[in-house]
Amino acid sequence: MSYTTDLAIELMVTGTNAGTWGQVTNTNLVLLQQAIAGYQAISIAGGAQTTALVMTQSAVATARNAVLKLTGTITGNQIVTVPNNIEKTWIVSNGTTGAFTVTFKYASTGTGQTWSTTDKGIKILYADGSDIQVTDLSTLSGTVSSAQIADYAVNTAELATNAVTAIKITQSTITQAKLAANSVGANQIIQSTITQAKLAANSVGPNQLISTAVTPGAYTVASITVDADGRITAASSGTAGGKLLEPGRIVVGPSTGSYTFNPASTVGLIYGISGGGNGSGANATRAGGNGGAGAFGAYKIPLPIPAPITYTAGAAVGATSVTGGYTISLTAGATGGPAPGMGMGVPAGAPGAPGSVVTAQNWNSYVTQSATVYYVGNLPAYGVGGIGGTNPFGGGTSGTAGYIAILENKLS
Repeated sequence: MSYTTDLAIELMVTGTNAGTWGQVTNTNLVLLQQAIAGYQAISIAGGAQTTALVMTQSAVATARNAVLKLTGTITGNQIVTVPNNIEKTWIVSNGTTGAFTVTFKYASTGTGQTWSTTDKGIKILYADGSDIQVTDLSTLSGTVSSAQIADYAVNTAELATNAVTAIKITQSTITQAKLAANSVGANQIIQSTITQAKLAANSVGPNQLISTAVTPGAYTVASITVDADGRITAASSGTAGGKLLEPGRIVVGPSTGSYTFNPASTVGLIYGISGGGNGSGANATRAGGNGGAGAFGAYKIPLPIPAPITYTAGAAVGATSVTGGYTISLTAGATGGPAPGMGMGVPAGAPGAPGSVVTAQNWNSYVTQSATVYYVGNLPAYGVGGIGGTNPFGGGTSGTAGYIAILENKLS
């Protein structure tokens, strides 16, 4: 008897198979059917081992099937062999479970083809007499057009490092529907390759960009880092600058209280006016003296400071002050001088002396800078001295109270 070298089908040699020719022919047709359309699931379950597929003469055999599905739970790397030197094609599905490799090869020659520990896919294999070869996208010629790519089919796992270059992309071919979430990473794009002309309108959305390490949120006085692809890779809030000064507290005397600056503030400003002096009463012929004006001061305070400050906004003829770090003292305007003795040519009572400013540069050991004095003088409305009496025996008016305004550059 004589058989074909690849499929082990019996040949009709002259003078043989007398009376059995029809039976042999039928067997051969069955074997051809198995080679063209046969399917078989073969278990390779178990630990590391070699499973040999055979090509039996004149009988159905495992290696002759057109389609093979390897099944079972594997607990070690597997080798599946076919007889040496045969030439044949197979569609082989790795249907096993277990994170181990599966290799399909000749019994003792060549290296064959291997499924990785995570590859549970299907391979088109062919034996060329020397080794087992594979047919897939890496070995096929031609191109893949946009119509051949399912929506969201392209992700980072499918793109080799630096695989996307300008000449591989037809203008406006990449749309948002073609990109899987987080599919475009730094390794997939050669720098300066994707130009605006290559992107369809609205093609890049938030799902197409790989997230950076930046935490989403609002940043104040932000410091940011941008890479060569225009992505923000680092962001943090700054501490310099900040908001404009805002009023934290404004009080009119007489009033005493405390105030705590926001620890995030970097600049504070305190305005203060002491109470004005009262006007003196008149006698029968002479007016009393006007009260002195309260003192005014504006002070820049370096922040932060660790403890609350205590303030007093003076009443009429009352001092205004701040303690608890810088000691700021604004003395009250003095009461106007009394009307002098009666008689012609005698002048009116002398005006009260204006308040004065005393600033002790003593902002405890936590902050050593001194306050910056912006203005010192007298202001109307608050801290105004009273008017001396003018009618015979008329009384003088009271001075007005002082006030304090506290401002800082970060209230919340």
